[in-house]
Amino acid sequence: MKNDSNQRILVSSLIASSLALATPAIAEGEVVFSSWGGSFQDALRSAMLEPAAKKLGIIIKEDTTNGIADVRAQITAGAVAWDITEQALSDCARLKQEGALETIDYGVVSTDGIPASLVDNEWIGLLTYSLVIGWQAEKFGENGPQSWADFWDTDKHPGTRAMFNSVAHALEAALMADGVAPAEVNTVLRSEGGVDRAFAKLEDIVPDVTVWYRGGSQAAQLMADKEVDFIHIGNGRAEALNAHEVTVGYTWNQATTDADCLLVPKGAPNRDNAMLLINEMLSAEAQARMAVAISYGPVNAEAFQTGLISSEMAATNNAAPENMKAQVVIDASFYVENFAELQERFDTLIQQ
Repeated sequence: MKNDSNQRILVSSLIASSLALATPAIAEGEVVFSSWGGSFQDALRSAMLEPAAKKLGIIIKEDTTNGIADVRAQITAGAVAWDITEQALSDCARLKQEGALETIDYGVVSTDGIPASLVDNEWIGLLTYSLVIGWQAEKFGENGPQSWADFWDTDKHPGTRAMFNSVAHALEAALMADGVAPAEVNTVLRSEGGVDRAFAKLEDIVPDVTVWYRGGSQAAQLMADKEVDFIHIGNGRAEALNAHEVTVGYTWNQATTDADCLLVPKGAPNRDNAMLLINEMLSAEAQARMAVAISYGPVNAEAFQTGLISSEMAATNNAAPENMKAQVVIDASFYVENFAELQERFDTLIQQ
């Protein structure tokens, strides 16, 4: 869902010539960056984009994305408008398979502090996030669903529901609702009959899901407008709402954890500036500022050594070890291998 301002322009002031001579990475021109909109993109702008624009001396234009279909549409039309876009990790891998991405220039982009599992020759991790079970705290206090079994139990927890319109996260939630322990979810999902079991359980909740939302901005708006009582929502979106007096209760128990990555679509018009911006966004300082601005996990482990993230903030971050204990990490490789078939089956189910 588009932001009220579809394209914001961040213009850095020109650096005095004496300083420019001492700064090795000054560029010129522009770069177009696309992300998920709403409070998340507001945080990203203040924590990453504005400082990068000032340091690099470039214009950063912004747009919003609803996911992989937007990237495909631009490439198919031969009209690539984005130089960088943020996408879900599994979608980054799928776009690579389709030959839709430029190669990341690791002569420019530093991988210091970033785990090897999030470094690919055509994409690189940006942050981790968790989709948590959330509820309207003003209405339910601390008595919201504490597990997926609770979320599925419409007698115990009557009310309207929203879930993310993606087979990834939904199948994991369904298996946990069916009694699978978080630590066993990915094993069961890959086992014979595991997918069928997940879809059978998912079918039980479909009639009670009011909205299958397509992006984090829409999820936040649903809660802000009190259109739904219970939701599978990004932890950072929930915290952002709480900071603006929309009280969202949530639990880390049985949250589903994933990562977003940065990629450069094939044919991007400003590839060189894209590499410079990616490098800035992955620096320890930028990653730390982002974790402070919105509570998603940095991919650069050195962010926690900058002194910008307090111990209190670290303890409430989705990537903190204590918070990760009862979460499920989405198996991106499983969805790359099986996505088309699974998503088609999912789409057919929720449209009934």
